[in-house]
Amino acid sequence: MNHKDATPLRFADAHLTTGVRLHYAEQGDCAGHPMILLHGYTDSWFSYSRVLSSLSTTYHTYALSQRGHGDSERPIGGYTMPHFAADVVAFMDAMGLPQATLVGHSMGSLVAQELALAGPAGVARLILIGSGTDIRSEDVLQLQQEVNALEDPVPPEFAREFQVSTIYHPVSDDFLDSAVAESLKLPARVWRDALAGQLAVDYAAQINLIQMPTLVLRGDHDTIFSRAAQDAQVAGLANAVLKVYPETGHALHWERPSEFVRDLEGFIMHTEPR
Repeated sequence: MNHKDATPLRFADAHLTTGVRLHYAEQGDCAGHPMILLHGYTDSWFSYSRVLSSLSTTYHTYALSQRGHGDSERPIGGYTMPHFAADVVAFMDAMGLPQATLVGHSMGSLVAQELALAGPAGVARLILIGSGTDIRSEDVLQLQQEVNALEDPVPPEFAREFQVSTIYHPVSDDFLDSAVAESLKLPARVWRDALAGQLAVDYAAQINLIQMPTLVLRGDHDTIFSRAAQDAQVAGLANAVLKVYPETGHALHWERPSEFVRDLEGFIMHTEPR
């Protein structure tokens, strides 16, 4: 893979048939294989900023800010996983992409699974980061109680504590400050609705229907998804492999960006049609 002569990161807005405007970052060869990066809860395209500069520019990579997040439009409703997945389908239609590799972190991994079930022909392969078939746990239910009590403006201390809770291997203060700033773009209602949308889904009974090659990446200190939950997800998937990162938390693409890029590109090359 050629990492030289990288095309600069480009930013634009897409006005979708689902009725929302999505902000996105784009890089790479416009004739290359499309890859769509889907961030986690309260994040944005910036969630992938530590890996974009290292990704091969032979891919045509899009990092979306999903509805309600980053600088995308914040509709009053529509924060279920089917709504998020429908936006991705509409984005692919707008960009003229019949098929793409989907990379999803946490909430983004739920969106990716939703799309893989609803429109499998559009998904070449999945890379699921810090994932599971559902997000229900005592810790997340406790988080929901705290989120439901939020009022605008969301306290910066709350957003910082949430982001710090996902990390085990340290990241730079500058990066963390920027990640917190992205979270603070969300009004309290989007914090509430996006979390409720995640808690409403459970793909365990359908996971065996996902047939495309899938790479599941886990940090061994992930506080959101347990190892048992991730093992069950991998066992249910028809064509999946699991890679565990030692001394790493939930946000492994933040914590281990070089290893993440290596594993992502290696998986794509390994699963390309012969």
